Amino acid sequence: MPKFDVSKDDLERLVGKSFTVEEWEDLFLYAKCELDDLWEHEGKIYFKADAKDTNRPDLWSAEGIARQVKWALGMKRGLPKYEVEKSDVVVYVDEKLRDIRPYGVYAIVENVNLDEEAFKQLIQLQEKIALTFGRRRREVAIGTFDFDKIKPPLYYKAVEPSKIKFIPLNYDKEMTADEILEKHEKGQEYGHLIKGKPYYPLLVDSEGNVLSMPPVINSETHGKVTEKTRNIFIDITGWHLDKIMLALNVLVTALAERGGKIKSVKVVYKDFEIETPDFTPKEFEVELDYIKRLTGLELTDEDVKELLEKMFYEVELVNGKAKLRYPAFRDDIMHPRDVLEDVLIAYGYNEIEPEEPKLAVQGKGEDFIDFINAVRDLMVGFGLQEVMTFNLTNKEAQFDKMNLSSGELVEIENPISLKWSALRSWLIPSLMDFLSQNTHEEYPQKIFEVGKATLIDENAETKTRSEDKLAVALAHPKVTFTEAKEILDGLMRHLGFEYELEEIEHASFISGRVGKVIVEGKELGIIGEVHPQVLENWGLEIPVAVFEVFLRPLYRGSFL
Repeated sequence: MPKFDVSKDDLERLVGKSFTVEEWEDLFLYAKCELDDLWEHEGKIYFKADAKDTNRPDLWSAEGIARQVKWALGMKRGLPKYEVEKSDVVVYVDEKLRDIRPYGVYAIVENVNLDEEAFKQLIQLQEKIALTFGRRRREVAIGTFDFDKIKPPLYYKAVEPSKIKFIPLNYDKEMTADEILEKHEKGQEYGHLIKGKPYYPLLVDSEGNVLSMPPVINSETHGKVTEKTRNIFIDITGWHLDKIMLALNVLVTALAERGGKIKSVKVVYKDFEIETPDFTPKEFEVELDYIKRLTGLELTDEDVKELLEKMFYEVELVNGKAKLRYPAFRDDIMHPRDVLEDVLIAYGYNEIEPEEPKLAVQGKGEDFIDFINAVRDLMVGFGLQEVMTFNLTNKEAQFDKMNLSSGELVEIENPISLKWSALRSWLIPSLMDFLSQNTHEEYPQKIFEVGKATLIDENAETKTRSEDKLAVALAHPKVTFTEAKEILDGLMRHLGFEYELEEIEHASFISGRVGKVIVEGKELGIIGEVHPQVLENWGLEIPVAVFEVFLRPLYRGSFL
């Protein structure tokens, strides 16, 4: 989760009220943050806030926290409103960027007073949005510029790399695009996002001055904001218009909280035009009984309305429902439970009195869990060692390293890291990863895992379903398909099932040494010897035989 630093004095200046450190510990909770650390520097107190929601970048700054605190304490209510004045600034977007980095959105914020703390917050918020919400600039990259140095109109265009030359940020000499990617710190870190493309994105003004080469680096001459900057031009690029628009709304409103005056920019694409930023409120509807029932609190309809108004909602009570309008800088309301969460945050989790449930029945363990534990004991009895790996993974591990071109995978919209950007659909890649990290250990290595795989299911409410699976991996110089099959034989015999193997072709396995596991006419898994290319992908020099099966279809109460 994002962590960021804020000054106590700066927070209180933005809120307009002073608090003790102990009071701030509770106030951070309204902004879905926890006080992770505090320290004193030159007589001032600083906090490290630990954000607990990757879908709320509007709360990742002093401005966002202060705004939420003002609303939560009732100093303001309802939908925040920001005035936007139209400017005559236009940005023209080159259609050749369609397959390179197709979208850009822009805004101007004038009369901003960037003292030391405000400047720190601006830079920090940019970095946190681009790193976490923007997936390390792949989805969202942000540039801020001194608007007084820019000559509109502007052009977001595709330029051949050989024709690009400018002074990159924090350098004092011109560099070519390729030199920037090879030698500049940011080029080395983010150059892979555009390297190898026939054109690179470039933002220039009407006089041909380079402002930036998104998503890599701004120019030193026209792309540097300092504490002396008063009028800021904001440029955000990416692959999805709605995502970069949200980032723009977050950044612009943060500056507006410091007194900045917002002006819109016309963005001209080949097929359409838009004015950005767009603060049109979003809408949602929720049943009041649903909120009151699930909170477990004695709340009236007016109580719910008042609590929601503390969380930026404009509320209209109609026929047992709350019709809601909420700010354009939020994009986290996808289910009534998201609204329910806001009600509880506004009420205060620490204010809820715990009650011991009065139940007429006694709890007991689920039989299927006992079955799973029995399967674990069985694998240990076969001489295997249990491992536990993460459910979170990534496309490279699930497909690329397994010699697969593609497949269905449940991806996380805003992952903290690209390494943990999806939920696994099968367990064998996790075992291969485990083996790759233990090549320094002695062989044979015989491991198994009983774990969850998440599959796409259009008929489910969440469009996904979670399945319990067993996966086994055997690694040593003489391992064969037969050794893996012997363990599968023992498993099926103890569970009381007969099974068949049907030979198949699968890119992760050696041809002729892979088959699908069929029980009672249904395909329940796969078994085989891992393909040499897959072994190489994982950095393994030892043969590996594996199998993986679904456990729920093998569950029978009589086995326990």
